[in-house]
Amino acid sequence: MMARKAFEMMMEGMADAIAYVEGDQSRGRVAEPIDVKTVRARTKKSQTEFARTFRLPIGTVRDWEQRRRRPDAPARVLLGMIEADPEGVERLVAKLPYPYGG
Repeated sequence: MMARKAFEMMMEGMADAIAYVEGDQSRGRVAEPIDVKTVRARTKKSQTEFARTFRLPIGTVRDWEQRRRRPDAPARVLLGMIEADPEGVERLVAKLPYPYGG
């Protein structure tokens, strides 16, 4: 029975995906892209300063900005918080003990 339920759930998901591709926006969610370069520019920090301040690997920041990689869900939350209140997030991150947070 468990396999049947899993199969039914997968089929429902496929139907939702097909409907979304065909234009039914109500049956799917797509994360809007986040412009990491713009978020960083608003902080008035270089890539290196931004990475150091928010304890991110510099290579990751570069990959995001050059769109070789996209931020995952937790990174999107952090970037959204930085966008909303860069000074506040900077103060909070500064309170974290090393090596926590990168």
